[in-house]
Order: sequence, then structure tokens, then C-alpha cells
Amino acid sequence: MKSTIQFGVDHLMTNFDPLKFGKIGLVTNDAAFTSSGKRSRIALLEAGFEITKLFSPEHGISAKGADGAFMPNGTDLSTDLPIVSLYGEKLAPSTADLDEIDTVLFDVPDIGLRYYTYLWTLSYVLEECSRNQKRLVILDRPNPLSGVIEGPMLDEERCSSFIGRWDIPVRHGCTLGELAKLFNSEKQLKVDLQIIPCLNWQKNMFFSDWNLDFQPTSPAILSWECMLAYPVTAYLEATNLSDGRGSDTPFAQIGAPWLIDINLTRFLEITTAIEVEPCQFIPEEGKFRGELCLGIKLKVTNPSLYHPTLAGLCLIKTIREQYPKYFAWKPYPTRANPAGTRHLDLLLGVFEAEKLFDLPWDAFLSSVLDLTNTNKWQERVKPHLLY
Repeated sequence: MKSTIQFGVDHLMTNFDPLKFGKIGLVTNDAAFTSSGKRSRIALLEAGFEITKLFSPEHGISAKGADGAFMPNGTDLSTDLPIVSLYGEKLAPSTADLDEIDTVLFDVPDIGLRYYTYLWTLSYVLEECSRNQKRLVILDRPNPLSGVIEGPMLDEERCSSFIGRWDIPVRHGCTLGELAKLFNSEKQLKVDLQIIPCLNWQKNMFFSDWNLDFQPTSPAILSWECMLAYPVTAYLEATNLSDGRGSDTPFAQIGAPWLIDINLTRFLEITTAIEVEPCQFIPEEGKFRGELCLGIKLKVTNPSLYHPTLAGLCLIKTIREQYPKYFAWKPYPTRANPAGTRHLDLLLGVFEAEKLFDLPWDAFLSSVLDLTNTNKWQERVKPHLLY
């Protein structure tokens, strides 16, 4: 029988004295559970940890707020603790927020992709803990997409944003604890940083190997199927196609009213471990809300073999070439990028990324293969790896 994964929060409660941490500010949301299925903040309070304040990332404490939507401060109904939103009036905690706190705990499940914003909330928390000389303890969690890596790397000078502030690959293969160690070193933050590791996880393991029930991490990551498809179809946010938001399988199906009889032969020749089938759906939110969308449903047949960034870009190239009168690039407004401009650049971390799609197929494919090469990332991150 497989060993059940133990999260950092489980490790903390089993092996550490709550009094050691003093007054705690906890960065978390409703997606953060113990391995036994109890919400982290409830379990920590019951174990005697003195949490005095909560901080919430994008999607709010519920992890159900709309994508990119402003999240206000509030009070947590389950604990009566004040909630400071880090996706509302500000993206980072203020000095006043941290004044009466001895330790900041961070326990937010991530999904292993650079453009998933919880990582960048952590980056701001790191900087503010450095500035205010606060201890930061990260309750680490496994990377559900394993330790496999795929680029592009981020052009930090021209493509830094809240969906990618610093130069790491799209699929970085790390845990948040490992990335925090890297950032603390490379950005010379000198934070009093402690990582409470998760147990029984190895880099070759995907979520399906954890022996645990799936917990949605945000409104559109509803299942393991959706999470696996997300790094393939996330780039459709920068287009006028539906990425399946508002349907029963966001990101695992895509479409538009005009996406009729698409020929995917070339796409399937290039991609591996992905099956597709025709589908139709009516989104309840987002693009084409209330309209019948025709499209395709994607199924990842072997997570160890698929290359989602390559697949996603080839899928857009395929659609753009076959539907030139209908396909268009489109802004994607969010709290962190109100104008929504250059969204593809920011997702990919590549300046003027749309120009890639003007290239003939062979040149396009060659360029994308070069971009998705992660070059020296493994060497760079190696000193900071924990697993």
C-alpha cells in the first residue's frame, strides 16, 4: 500500500511546540487541508497555535472568488479571525499588518505553474518579512505536477507581473518551500526562513500518486482532470476562445460557437499523451456565457509524458490558422492587470509572444521547442531542493 502524503502542516503539529511561534499571522485559504481532511487553520487552532490574523491570496479565503477579481478584507466565519486580503487594496502585507505578529505561517496549496498567483503572493510575503524582520515558516506541500520542468523561462525585464514576477520556468518542478529558499538566496532577502517539509513525497510523484482526495485549489481547478489540462489550455485566456470556465470541466474543454470541424491532425502528431474528442458546452460565465460552444475535450493519458506548454501553443497555432476570420487575441483584465494587455506575454514570460504565431509551422515549432528548453534551471535550483 502507498504511504499517504503528509503535508507540512501535519508535520508541524506532530513535531513542534506551538509556543515556539508566538503570535501567528497565517496566509491560507479553504483549499488548505491536513492530510486527514481538516482545514489547516482549524487544525492549527485546535492544536494550540496562537493565530491572531489571516491573510488570503487571490480568490479569497474561500478559494472560490472569481478569477482576477478584487477580494476585500473581512472576518473569517469559521474562526472569527480578521482577514487581510492580499488581492484587494494591496498585494503585500503592510508593516501595520505585521506589527503584532511574531511569525508568519504560509500554507496555501499550489499547482506547480509559474502563472498560478499563490506563488507570487508568497514572494511579496517574503519581501515584507525581510523588510519587517519577521520569521516566515512555510508549511510545504507537494507539487501535484511532479518535479518535471518545462519552459519558457521568464523575461524578467519585460514580462514581470503578478502571474510571473521572477525568472523561473512555467512548469518549475518545485514546491513553494524550495522556491522560497531560492528567492531568499537570489534576491538576498535574508529572511529568517524555515521550511516545514512534507513527508512521503518524491519528485516523480503526481497528485494521482498521493493516495488522497482531490481538493479544488481555485474556482476553475475543480478536479485532477482540470489541473492536468490547465497548463495546456491556460494560454487561451489571451484569446477570444472559451477555456471552459463556467462549465463542468474548466480547462479540460475549450470551444467557441464558430469552432466547427477543426482538423487536429498536425496538433496530435506533435503532442504526446493527450487524447481529444469533440464536445459542446454552454458556459455559465466568462466568454460566450449562455451560448452554445463547439469544441474539443482534452484528456491527458500519461502525465509523465506530456509537454503541456508545447501542446498549448500548438493548439492555438492550429486554431488560428484554420479560423483566421474568427480567431483573435484578447485582453484579460484582472485586479493585478486592470487593462488586461499583453496577457500572452505575461503568461509565457516571452516578449511579443503573439509574433511567434505569424511564423510558418516549422519555424514556429522550432522556436517553441527552443523556448520550452529550461537550460540551466536544474543546476540553478539544485542547492535549494528538499526532495
